[in-house]
Formats: sequence, C-alpha cells, structure tokens
Amino acid sequence: MRRAAAVRPAGARTAPTGRTAPVRHAALGLLAAALLAGCGTGTPGAAPEASATPATTAPSGGTAAPDPSRSPAGRTPEGTLLVADFGADTVTFVDPGPDGSGRGGAPIASVKAGTAPYGLVVGEDGRAWVATAEGVAVVDTRQRTRLALIPYATESGPVTTGEYRGGGMGIAMAPDGGHVYVGVNVPGGDGSVEVIDTATREVTGTARVGMRPFDVDVSPDGREVYATDHDSFDVTAVDADTLATRRMEVAPYGTEGGLGSWLKPHYAVVRPSDGALLLPFEGERLAVLDPRTGRVSIERMTANTHQHGAALTPDGTLLVVGTGPIGPDDEEPSLTVRAPDGTERIVPLDGPHEDVAVSEDGRTAYVTGGFTRDGHWNGITVVDLDDEKSEPVRLAAGNRPLGISVL
Repeated sequence: MRRAAAVRPAGARTAPTGRTAPVRHAALGLLAAALLAGCGTGTPGAAPEASATPATTAPSGGTAAPDPSRSPAGRTPEGTLLVADFGADTVTFVDPGPDGSGRGGAPIASVKAGTAPYGLVVGEDGRAWVATAEGVAVVDTRQRTRLALIPYATESGPVTTGEYRGGGMGIAMAPDGGHVYVGVNVPGGDGSVEVIDTATREVTGTARVGMRPFDVDVSPDGREVYATDHDSFDVTAVDADTLATRRMEVAPYGTEGGLGSWLKPHYAVVRPSDGALLLPFEGERLAVLDPRTGRVSIERMTANTHQHGAALTPDGTLLVVGTGPIGPDDEEPSLTVRAPDGTERIVPLDGPHEDVAVSEDGRTAYVTGGFTRDGHWNGITVVDLDDEKSEPVRLAAGNRPLGISVL
C-alpha cells in the first residue's frame, strides 16, 4: 500500500492534575533512578557563518567519510536524508541509495551545527532548524552551510553533552513556516518553549512548560503548540498567539518513581483528522490525548518494548520506534507499523534506535540508530513499508544520529 510522507510540522502555568495511579513496573523506577546521571543565557540574533566537518562513523564501528562526489557541488539531491549528530557538533547529509532503499547509500557531507544536536525540522525553503545545546542552528540544506546559530533566551546552565544536557530538544515548525518552536530543557526544573521568527531569526517569545520537553508538535491549524514533557508526565499546550499554557497529564502507568521512572511520555504525533495527540508507551499502550478537553483514552499496543520516536503518515499509519528492553520480560528493538484500525506489524531492528522519518512516497521508513541512552550505533535502518518480507537495510549515517528529516 502506498503511503504519503509524514509531515511533522508560549504564558501562565496551570497546575497539573493529581498523580496517584499505580505503576506496573514499579521496580524499574528504582533501577532507572540508580542509572540517572547529570545529563546560558542567550540573546536573540546570530551572525551568518558556514563551516563543515569531515567524518561520520559506519554501523560496524568504523569510520565512513562523507563522499561529496555523490552530489554536484553546491546542490543537495531531493530525497537526501538529514540527521542530527548527537555524538558530534554536526548534521550529516546522507544519500539513501537508489530509490531510497538504503542499498549502496552513504554520507555526503557533515556541516557544523552546535553542541550535541537533538531534533531538527526543515522548511519548504530548504532551511533546517536544529536544536542544539547552545542554540538553534539554521542550516541551508541546498548549499550545505550553516547560516546562523540563534542563542536561547532561557537560562539552561552550562553547555554540555550527554543524555541529560540542557538546551534544545524537540522542535517543530508552524504550518505557514513563519515560526519555529523549540523545547528547551532546564536540568532539574521546568523547561520552556521558545518561539523563533523564521524571517528575522530572533526569539520572539517564551512559554514555561514541563520538565525535559522531549518532543514539540503543532496543531494542524497552527493555533497550538504541544510540548511532550518527559520528566513531568504531561503535555503542555501553548497558545501560539498569547503563549498561555495548559498542562495535561499523560501517565497511563501512573507517576510513581518520579524522575527515576521509565514509564514517561517521549514523543508524540498529531492526528490530522481530529487533532488528537498519539503517545506510545512501552509497546503496550497508546495514549490518545484530546487537547481540547485534556482527556486521555488508552488503546492496546503489541511490541512490548521501550518506545521513543514516532511518525504518522497522512493515511493514518503510525510508526513507532522500539528502543529495546528495560526489563527482563521486554522484547528487543523494533519498528511498530500500526494501521488506522489498530492492527500492528512489528519489524525487528538490530540494536537500539531513536527516531523515524518517512520517504515522500510513503514507502520507506528511516530509523536513526543514535538513541539517547548508551548502546547507540552510528547509522540508519531502512525499512520497506510495502514489502513485509524484505529485510531492513543498515546504512552508515553520522555520529549517534537522533533527529532525522527527508529533504
């Protein structure tokens, strides 16, 4: 079946609701707490600049140097993949091979972005907006140069690397391309969503949200922005005009374990048909959040694995990345392909993965191997969504790639 490509397109804080539901994996919270470890003030505006760095690492652990001969100088072919190199200060452009199959593909070039890039979003004009630890990088994907680095207005502490670093995480763009919204993590406290005017490249507003905004999404009409607040078990809705906020708890397992719990929201997608947010949990439960009412309904999932990245195709097919087990009864890494009627196909993956994007024709999924925790690998797994019998292809791509977009 053909699928169209997914498009993943700030105020007073309201009090969260009570948190008393039981947790199925209570013991895991204690384990996670034991593993948790430590992961600037900025002013709007930035100076243009351009730079590039040469190396990426192959899935086997070796180094795969970018091959500029794969594309004409100064031009990036349509269908090229762009990944955020969380393990470096770069973004990497990747040739996905003939017909985007992954076979014979390789990195084309790496461009300086900023410290520990996380999420990214690309506009119709070919500019990529990359959330790094020190600011939002603006990258011209056609010329493969960095145009600017926009510092955050939120004080998020020293610029560092690692899973719990401060700075930008989730990032999204308004449907009209006029603004970019970035979730800024403030270690140990509430984060923020910062609004960037894409014409002036300045921060024009800030809204307080929950703790550690893993993901940011925008409503289909562009009126609301949603921050998925990983460490506070909720989603913050931000009015795009007034920046007023509403906090909505999303905790199908409860909130016991606090910061040490594994059972927290990570990534969300917005369903275009009704504006609902879909948040997968542990390959067992899909939380469907109605942002108008704050009500959450639960649907069953079947992968039984810790889950992170998600993407939604216009026909309603949901893709969810399974990072691998967090308990003895959990399954290995996978990609869930969930049809609109709730039926699921589980595609096994080799090693942990983090996020997923879909080709323009909807036939191929690209799953990054970076992973926010240990155990990452430096590549992308390419999954044919039409041919259930085909084996996934592993493609070298960047250094601990997290966020991904198809150009």
